[in-house]
Amino acid sequence: MQTRDHLFLRCEYTQDVWNVVFSRCHPPLASFSDWSELLSWIRAAATPELKLLRKLTSQATIFHLWKQRNNLIHNHISLSPVSIFYCIDKELKNIISARKGRKYFRSLMSMWLK
Repeated sequence: MQTRDHLFLRCEYTQDVWNVVFSRCHPPLASFSDWSELLSWIRAAATPELKLLRKLTSQATIFHLWKQRNNLIHNHISLSPVSIFYCIDKELKNIISARKGRKYFRSLMSMWLK
């Protein structure tokens, strides 16, 4: 059965995507096993900028994982976790660049590119 936790957090493919994402935004100490742990990780950020980056990154990751799931089911096309990360990376760069003049976005690009 495909539960939300399985689809977005627990399956091997999803974990591979998250591992690449975490290389950019301070990984948790352990993998998430459920949705509440993901939300706790977002809220536990040390600064407002890191919290915003984690929110944006989580949203983009979940969106692209869902898009990949639908792509696989409906079009029988599977992308590698690295390809999914490329889409996430491009989206985050676009989001941050479009809002670079806003208070919390000013330092986000350098945080994302670390």
